[in-house]
Amino acid sequence: MVFHKNFGRLLLLVLVFLAQAANASPAQSPGFKTLPSGSKVVLMPMDVELFSISAGGVLEPQAEWTSQALGNLKGAFHTREHKNAIVFSELPDEPDDAIDSLNRLHGAVGSAINFHHFGPMNLPTKEKRLEWTLGPDVATIRQKTGADYALFTFMRDSYASGERVAAMVVAAMFGVGLGGGVQVGYVSLVDLSSGEILWFNQLVRGTGDLRTASSAKESLDALLDKFPE
Repeated sequence: MVFHKNFGRLLLLVLVFLAQAANASPAQSPGFKTLPSGSKVVLMPMDVELFSISAGGVLEPQAEWTSQALGNLKGAFHTREHKNAIVFSELPDEPDDAIDSLNRLHGAVGSAINFHHFGPMNLPTKEKRLEWTLGPDVATIRQKTGADYALFTFMRDSYASGERVAAMVVAAMFGVGLGGGVQVGYVSLVDLSSGEILWFNQLVRGTGDLRTASSAKESLDALLDKFPE
């Protein structure tokens, strides 16, 4: 069984990030403060996947849960109040290799930002500056949509199965700690004229449930906290 490579990598860093994420603030690139009034932002197809955790700790993808989460997150986004006359649009939900490739790239770059900007391996040359890019290929989005910016969203969520919960209880009786579910997400605002990531926020925690509308809205609101509009 194959799992999303970024999710596996992020899980290895969860213990570190949980200690830091509680007080972490969104990061902005040097010189960027807010979106100009009337900016056009395209909402990229959300890269979301949900898993159950077996008794032995194996992550098992759950397609039905993932479909529920996507619907809940999209609904939560479209019911948000957007300020400063920002115009949001959504790409058509159809197969597109170029868009899929950019989403995979964002998953990898976002993982690197989590590790090197928020995590334990700061890069000396960046001096904690948000200086990351998705490259010139984002220009295809600008050509397709006429948008000025794109909002990329990555979310992975896992939930302990009944068998896993039972194993956790038994292990605790013997002084052994077994992990439960973890919610990991990040979002990037990208300048479509340059590929530069202007604003980035992350969410790493052991709570939340994207399978219900109200909880998914809370997760999205936390991920978009202090969004620069």
